[in-house]
Amino acid sequence: MTQPEQNNPCVLSWENDVNKSTDGLLTNPDLGLLYLRLTGCVLLLCLHGLPKLLHFSEQLKQIEDPFGMGAVATLSCAVFAEVVCPIAMILGWFTRLAALPVIFLLLVAMLVVHADWSFAQGQFGWLLVIIFGTIALAGPGRFTVPLPGRKSDE
Repeated sequence: MTQPEQNNPCVLSWENDVNKSTDGLLTNPDLGLLYLRLTGCVLLLCLHGLPKLLHFSEQLKQIEDPFGMGAVATLSCAVFAEVVCPIAMILGWFTRLAALPVIFLLLVAMLVVHADWSFAQGQFGWLLVIIFGTIALAGPGRFTVPLPGRKSDE
């Protein structure tokens, strides 16, 4: 390239063409957000939410009630945060809003219910706080299921 071509932002160099070719699907931040949503939500659903929902009556006898709301109300809030909210996030519906009850529940569990746990004992919970905090900050990304009754942007 000549000197005037090097200073012209409209002229593409070979290096720019190579960089553009690597900006495909595998380097797409939206794919990363989809992966984060799916894996974090499936973990939360399978390990916490669905067992609480499927064994609700047994869980009533075991659940901690740190705010004195009663076992049914406390467990219902936990099921909402661990079943309804992850499903909404998987679909990409109200993702940032849906992450907030999950974060709140995790923080209550880690700081109130299991306050005596070491950082190492609570590492899975803290990793979930990081995952859902990231989802709350970043949003769903581009890969979502359109809400019923709403037109998609495309």
